[in-house]
Amino acid sequence: MRAVEISKPGPPEVLQPVERPDPVPGAGEVLIRVAAAGVNRPDVLQRRGAYPPPPGASDLPGLEVAGMVEALGEGVSEWRLGDRVCALLSGGGYATLCTAPAVQCLPVPASMDFVTAAAIPETFFTVWTNVFDRGRLRAGETALFHGGSSGIGTTAIQLAVARGARVLATAGSDEKCRACERLGAERAINYRSEDFVTVIKQVTDGRGVDLILDIVGGDYIARDLVALAVEGRLVVIGFMGGDTATLDFRRILGRRLTITGSTLRPRTAAEKGEIAAALRKEVWPLLERGTVKPVVYRTFPLEQAAAAHALMESSEHVGKIVLTV
Repeated sequence: MRAVEISKPGPPEVLQPVERPDPVPGAGEVLIRVAAAGVNRPDVLQRRGAYPPPPGASDLPGLEVAGMVEALGEGVSEWRLGDRVCALLSGGGYATLCTAPAVQCLPVPASMDFVTAAAIPETFFTVWTNVFDRGRLRAGETALFHGGSSGIGTTAIQLAVARGARVLATAGSDEKCRACERLGAERAINYRSEDFVTVIKQVTDGRGVDLILDIVGGDYIARDLVALAVEGRLVVIGFMGGDTATLDFRRILGRRLTITGSTLRPRTAAEKGEIAAALRKEVWPLLERGTVKPVVYRTFPLEQAAAAHALMESSEHVGKIVLTV
């Protein structure tokens, strides 16, 4: 098979096209002929040497793909050869073939192409488990999503609005803010020119928001706590701004706040399968109807993965970047 590997930790140029033996699906796995693969921030961290794959996972980057089932491992009965699937991976997506646990595969919505479908798994799994499971966001509540124009943000905005929540978001330019508002955010805040805490207090009449999904961390955490309403929940899933923070615990106790967070990649196939089952029940009807749709900013051929990573690191994009095979 053709693949792109990380030749050594470093800048985008260390991503090199190679040929490797075809993978073989193990028990409970399917072999997928990849049509498209999503590019995500964890891929960039892995390329830099800061996010190694979990034990047993492929060393190739790539956490999500879409394509056709090519072969079935022992014990797989829910899929057939030729089925159109998108899948969450622990690695190995930057290739023409990859294996995935059968429980982490989902059917490509009938009217959707492979490029769009490849932009689903990583962000939709992440948003569902953190916003609606851990974060318990309900209809009628108000949420703030940092990085609203990212793949995570564009997914979170659409899903929260579709499920009846009021949504606010932060982004790094006026253009990105307008993109968030077109997706359904009531108000997007340009963090370069506005203080999100002040704006939130204004638009919520001083109440604050019920949920914050934070991919920034660092000094945002203390400010998040000020922006939360009584019984508010802060869900941290990234630390682009730093992995430590100084907190005023009196605010946590006084307003009965909850701080939580999670990572997705190290979880077991069974745990990810539970998320997949929830997505199929709760979110797939929205995708089938077109109520929610991944935002694909740009595609690159697989062999140009380095260019895709350079774009990712520029933060110019809105939504997802996808490699085509």
